[in-house]
Amino acid sequence: MSLYIPDGTPPVVPAALARIERRLPQAGDVLIRMGGRVEPEDVVAKAFVTPPPLAINVARALAIPPALVERAMRREVGNKVTQGEVLARTSPIGGRTCSAPASGLITSVDPTSGYVTISPDPEALELRANIRGVVMEVLPGEGVVIETPAAQVYGAFGIGNERNGVLRLQVTDPGEIIQAKDIDSRCAYAILIGGAGISAAALKQAVKEQVCGIIVGGIDEKELRTFLGWANQNAWKTGSNGWHLPNESAAADPGLTLIVTEGFGERPMSSPIFDLLSAQDRQEAMLEGRTMLRRPMRRPRVVIPLMRSAGAQLEPSRPQLRAGARVRLLNQAHLGQIAQVRAVANAPRRTASGIQATAVEVLREDGTIAWVPQTSVEVVS
Repeated sequence: MSLYIPDGTPPVVPAALARIERRLPQAGDVLIRMGGRVEPEDVVAKAFVTPPPLAINVARALAIPPALVERAMRREVGNKVTQGEVLARTSPIGGRTCSAPASGLITSVDPTSGYVTISPDPEALELRANIRGVVMEVLPGEGVVIETPAAQVYGAFGIGNERNGVLRLQVTDPGEIIQAKDIDSRCAYAILIGGAGISAAALKQAVKEQVCGIIVGGIDEKELRTFLGWANQNAWKTGSNGWHLPNESAAADPGLTLIVTEGFGERPMSSPIFDLLSAQDRQEAMLEGRTMLRRPMRRPRVVIPLMRSAGAQLEPSRPQLRAGARVRLLNQAHLGQIAQVRAVANAPRRTASGIQATAVEVLREDGTIAWVPQTSVEVVS
């Protein structure tokens, strides 16, 4: 897997002002004023969200023909029902019953299919800050923008909702794999810092132990599919419009937030990222797991608020690709490795793969020197 990041933001930002948007899924009320200080658990906005309609096969539940469902109903269309209330019964006394799975309004009874539709009551949704900081912008009816001085790590791939927790170093070496036996009740509500990967069994164990999130260098594609239940390998799609998740259910939250810093496969976490995360062990952090490869592009991110703002830049630095620069390699054979730029070509050169491309000469950690395409390096510092 090769990943090219065109915006110039380095994968590791030791200290800069982080901007975090917290938005409601639909219009609601913002509860915090501009300039207000917030903590991770503070509610910044609230909305009432109406769940999708529920279709109940009453004919099957009562074992009667669909045409008799309307006669069996205890409530009419337009009536309110509460969760667990008897919706329909085969006879006034005794007989089979069908209960309402949720509180709501009966909107239709279909005599041809035997289905009854209920529109559930709206549910209150509270949007929490998820991070400590200051509200610098209020988005009317939508949410807020929070700013805080923070260390940040940008990943290559992520899944899961925004979550906050305490970082917990789970490995001693960036090349280690997290197994199910490594996760127990002590990991509850934590964000685990891993190494080169994690197994599907470990991910399922993490959900069971209420782990908030996991940060690893890589993950085997098969392990990810096993964890998420994506059985069809051919469902992965690439093309002119970019890369897509296999199906709509892929957008559902898996119960934790996973951030992969290098790419698919067993990939040791690059040393700058591992060093920064290790140094912040036991500190509060927020994870943004959403990944978008089409504009507006979005990379998963780890945000670690700093206790002191001294030295924090207003914007993340965007170091230039030049001789002496420290880069992370993005090509398949050396993904995640750190190298130093020796020279930047002024004209296209022939690389090891045989193609002509704008290239840079790098000195790898093993002492070898090679010309690689400019799109196969990411400037770290």
